[in-house]
Amino acid sequence: MQPSDIEQLLERYNQGIATAEEIALVETWYTKYKSTVPDVPHQQLEEDQQQSLNELITEITGKNKRGHWPTFAIAASILFILSSGVFFLMFHRQQQPLALNKPVKVKSDVAPGGNKAILTLSNGSTIVLTGAKNGTLASQGNMVINKTADGLISYADSKENAALKSLVYNTASTPRGGQYQFVLADGTKVWLNSASSIKYPVQFIGNERKVELTGEAYFEVAHDAKKPFRVVSNGQTVEVLGTHFNVNAYGDEGEVKTTLLEGSVKVSSQNINTVIKPGEQAQFDNGKIKVKNVDVDEVVAWKNGFFYFEDNNIQEVMRQLARWYDVDIKYEGKLPSREFSGEISRNVNASQILDILSFKKIHYKIEGKTIVVMP
Repeated sequence: MQPSDIEQLLERYNQGIATAEEIALVETWYTKYKSTVPDVPHQQLEEDQQQSLNELITEITGKNKRGHWPTFAIAASILFILSSGVFFLMFHRQQQPLALNKPVKVKSDVAPGGNKAILTLSNGSTIVLTGAKNGTLASQGNMVINKTADGLISYADSKENAALKSLVYNTASTPRGGQYQFVLADGTKVWLNSASSIKYPVQFIGNERKVELTGEAYFEVAHDAKKPFRVVSNGQTVEVLGTHFNVNAYGDEGEVKTTLLEGSVKVSSQNINTVIKPGEQAQFDNGKIKVKNVDVDEVVAWKNGFFYFEDNNIQEVMRQLARWYDVDIKYEGKLPSREFSGEISRNVNASQILDILSFKKIHYKIEGKTIVVMP
């Protein structure tokens, strides 16, 4: 197969007119090749890609002739998986030679987000955690706030004898383009996604552990049978004793979604409540709660450094990009109806993700801190 043949194959895939065999060929080749991307010079990499594609063509063609065509789950629209962050499959519409591993040069680009957060203390003073030195940051009540060498924020007993008589609160906030990890006084681990905040006591006293969340966070709650852990967000309360779960409570997403990975969770609002099991998601909207089974890997992909899309429309995709890249989104013209599925690294520049969207006839331009989306 010559480069021109590959271009024609990808163009048919891009236009949605490829046969089932051609779709399977493209997607199977990419899935097969991406897991063994070699660390070799560019020219050799292209040769290896060509050889692997030729081998797969022979393999699949042989299976097809024998009537044993493999079954593949093929989405209507797909984002290819980015395992290395820069390796992706794309077609150059200007009839340039096909380059399967070259990022497109752009005049303007936006770098990915990172570990950024602001900690607001009980007296209203703030600490910018990104530039804070490791070690003790402040004292709050009977607790000291520490920043570890890997950037983790944790709370430890200051060993003072005086007992707290009332709750002392801190608030951790991430901007757009930020994320951060905390360990609360009870040992509960919290991963805070971009454009989110959590208000919590520096030390839990009384008969409950209650925090308030806006945005999204993943929790690994330390078990304490005598003190249920409660997360309050947008009119709903999640109650657990010790478990792993994710809460997505962004105001622009419509629903508050609570997804359980381990243990048991009760989701309630006013006089309604439901208990969900691992692999289930409670969706709260307009005073109603519905439960559905979900792919938990998709839900917590952000925590593990990935975007994960499953039949998402362009607006849903762009909301995630806006929060992580700290950009505004502007739409021009009538966009085609497209759904996107796939996993993409969050550690790449915005243009590299947008180039993949362009593969399905969604175009863009970056103007400073604004991404303009066009048909």
